[in-house]
Amino acid sequence: MRKRKTTDPPPSPVDPSEGGEKLRLKQEVGLISGVSLIAGTMIGSGIFMSPEWVLHHMGSPASSLLIWAACGVLATFGALSYAELGTIIKESGGEYIYILRIFGSFPAFLFAYTSVILVRPAGLAAVCLSFAEYAVAPFYPGCSSPQAVVKCAAAACILVLAIINCLNVRLATSIMNVFTAAKLLALLVIVAGGMVLLAKGQTQSFQNAFQNTTAGIGTVGVAFYQGLWSYDGWNNLNYVTEELKKPEVTLPRAVMIAIPLVTCLYLLVNVSYFAAMTPTELLTSGAVAVTWGDKVLGSWAWLISLSVALSTFGSSNGTFFSGGRVCYIAAREGHMPEILSMAHVRCLTPSPALLFTSAMSLVMVMSGNFTSIVNFFSFIAWFFYGMTISGLLYLKIKKPELPRSYKVPIIIPIIVLMAAVYLVLAPIIDQPQIEFLYIVLFMFSGVILYFPLVRFKCHPRFLQRVTLHLQLFLEVAPTARDAN
Repeated sequence: MRKRKTTDPPPSPVDPSEGGEKLRLKQEVGLISGVSLIAGTMIGSGIFMSPEWVLHHMGSPASSLLIWAACGVLATFGALSYAELGTIIKESGGEYIYILRIFGSFPAFLFAYTSVILVRPAGLAAVCLSFAEYAVAPFYPGCSSPQAVVKCAAAACILVLAIINCLNVRLATSIMNVFTAAKLLALLVIVAGGMVLLAKGQTQSFQNAFQNTTAGIGTVGVAFYQGLWSYDGWNNLNYVTEELKKPEVTLPRAVMIAIPLVTCLYLLVNVSYFAAMTPTELLTSGAVAVTWGDKVLGSWAWLISLSVALSTFGSSNGTFFSGGRVCYIAAREGHMPEILSMAHVRCLTPSPALLFTSAMSLVMVMSGNFTSIVNFFSFIAWFFYGMTISGLLYLKIKKPELPRSYKVPIIIPIIVLMAAVYLVLAPIIDQPQIEFLYIVLFMFSGVILYFPLVRFKCHPRFLQRVTLHLQLFLEVAPTARDAN
């Protein structure tokens, strides 16, 4: 009997696991790697650059130290709140997956759109540019490094990170562990040098320590932005929940070890800076850690430049490791192109999402306009942090019966939510800038894409063929959730 001729449907993405077990990302991140991911991402260029700007906005050493301590407490409270969310919703993706599961598709898409296109690539590019500045500085003594060289070094950093993270999760986490140990050692050297200076009686900066303190609402908010930039990464473990070993145990333990450790180190490092420099010297230093090295280490000051380069590279690796997962999870939920939700069939890493993040970061590096990145990054970040924390409060009040292995006292997320509202509104009210309006407009421009592409699923037919060819070229396949 002759078969009836039919029209072939467009090819669909190949799933080599059909009829068998689907691909899953490896659960390679244990407690030590979790602590390294948090601490390694938090300790980047911020502690070597931000103290100058915190002091600039606050006006006095004592008030700037209070800001650093308050930022550490706020980061700890935020991470503890996220730890409870991570034990309720055991999926990777951080804020994105929490907003999606609690508030629905539309706000989650706006977060993914803003984060994947703008926030994460810009943050990664900024840290890589900081790495490049310190990495090439020894080759141009006595003068500023050419911007073309700096940008090429930053681009090379991004490409190296892409290769490492695409090849192997264990390799990426091992690099995080090594670089975290190296940067902790560098900070301990600064702390030890400061203790020696204090023992010798160099306490001039701490006499009348609150003199010239600024207390404006907007000024304090901007100072918090600068301090919190150095703590950025406190929520990174929630982006890789599906790759954690025993996430219900590892997540809260890693948070309680990493963030207090980093907070104590930051406070001691700032004390060391003030022991070596007067507030005026610190404000005019340009690169606080390098000035400290020149004053304390003398001919060994080059070690500080090397330490900052290592620190920023390790931080870039942590940002890259977690940032690519946001893109991957958003694609898996249908908010990004399907190819970005796939994993390499042998390496079991989300290589398409990592490559996309690399491409966007390279675009940001080439544009090179990062003068206000800290303030505007923090503005967007704390808007979505506040939304996520309000989701936790909703679950605690309306759905207390949901199983969770860890519970945070309700007062903690309330404090974090109040801080998030303050950090979003205070700078706008006290020091309004047109750039904040541009950010909000960009965020809500996602509406134009959401309804046709996500809500009504109006996908051009040629995209399926493009996805198929990319899938074969990149050797990737669809993955399954692992939310057990």
